[in-house]
Amino acid sequence: MSPRSFLLTDALAAYVEGHSAPLDPVARRLVERTRALGDAAGMQIAADQSALLGVLARITGARRAVEVGTFTGLSALAVARNLAPGGRMVCCDVSEEWTTIARETWAEAGVADRIDLRIAPAAETLAGDLFGDDEPIDLAFIDADKGGYVAYHDALVPRLRPGGVLAVDNTLWSGDVLEPDGADANRTAIRAYNDHAAADARVMTVLLTVGDGLTLNVKL
Repeated sequence: MSPRSFLLTDALAAYVEGHSAPLDPVARRLVERTRALGDAAGMQIAADQSALLGVLARITGARRAVEVGTFTGLSALAVARNLAPGGRMVCCDVSEEWTTIARETWAEAGVADRIDLRIAPAAETLAGDLFGDDEPIDLAFIDADKGGYVAYHDALVPRLRPGGVLAVDNTLWSGDVLEPDGADANRTAIRAYNDHAAADARVMTVLLTVGDGLTLNVKL
């Protein structure tokens, strides 16, 4: 799976990236380091998604952010850099190996003090205390095991403030989301999530053709 949108040619992808907030040298080094992981690198978000997450943090004035699925840390870097003063972020992941790269990058970028990385099943982390206060979440991002998407959505939506945003990645599944359910359990899970989000009266939902499909849910 490539992080670049399957809808874009190489030339259009370059054009989009060239007309969006650019990756800085720290983020570019992270992209190159992640690319060296081989096939796993496809789990990293695309550059335009990184820019969009930064914009979402800015326009929501996010002080409290949560991420489910951190991988090597590019999405968390984009959000953490754009948090409001005093902002904090909780990241949920189960891999010490990949998040070691994330920790090193966050330290290099000077945002490590804003991020609380918790190595544990996300369902356990989301069920517990996140920030030690009663403030609601302003921005959340899900990019993890597809079978958990509905549960993560339902854990996060009640904790969003009105106008808060929950972004969910891979919701077009490389354009295969329309294929019949069958052997691909991830596609089946994505379809179930898309139906669940669209029917959720607690949020206003739009599925964007950014990256591999990015759904935005705004808390009503």
